[in-house]
Amino acid sequence: MDGYSFELITGPMSCGKTEELLRRIRRCIIAKKKVKVISPDVDTRAKGDYIESRNGLWLDAIKVKHAIQILAHVKPDDEVVAIDELQFFDPNIVKVVSKLMNEGKKVIGTGLELDFKAEPFGSMPELMCIATKVDKLHAVCMKCGCEHATRTQRLIDGKPADKNSPLIMIGGDETYEARCIKCYELPDSLHDKQRRNLKILPFSFR
Repeated sequence: MDGYSFELITGPMSCGKTEELLRRIRRCIIAKKKVKVISPDVDTRAKGDYIESRNGLWLDAIKVKHAIQILAHVKPDDEVVAIDELQFFDPNIVKVVSKLMNEGKKVIGTGLELDFKAEPFGSMPELMCIATKVDKLHAVCMKCGCEHATRTQRLIDGKPADKNSPLIMIGGDETYEARCIKCYELPDSLHDKQRRNLKILPFSFR
């Protein structure tokens, strides 16, 4: 049975998460499954009520602000619930996904596992734990060209963003790019300033 499952697609920016989600949704539609597609309204890259991959594929979606609102849009006869950009939802998303699974739904979701600081993003750690299947995609590093990029590099005016910039900043290829661990950079101006202002106390040997 396809229901009672949660497939999670994760990885850095530009690795093809939404493209893979759309591929799986279309297979469900071909199989004549009733599908409900959900997206957080904080993701404003698509200029309408739909999700869109970088290669131009798109599909109508319901935009919601709070995770709990998803339940109001999912009907008893919906068999598949697809949720894009899971990392943007509030912590209730874990309970919502669990409830949908317990109701016999097949849930397919995407999400960035790490934020631009290379730290766990939102509720993604918990979601990875309850998922029945996790696919971790890699991207091409935009700096050295290797095929194992796992980090999302935020750029401001073409330069790596400082660690102390806001956590959520919606943007596309001009704001983010995939990088491998070797090429990933995270400047910390606050730490550097504190280190420069550190006073060295005099001492003497006796």
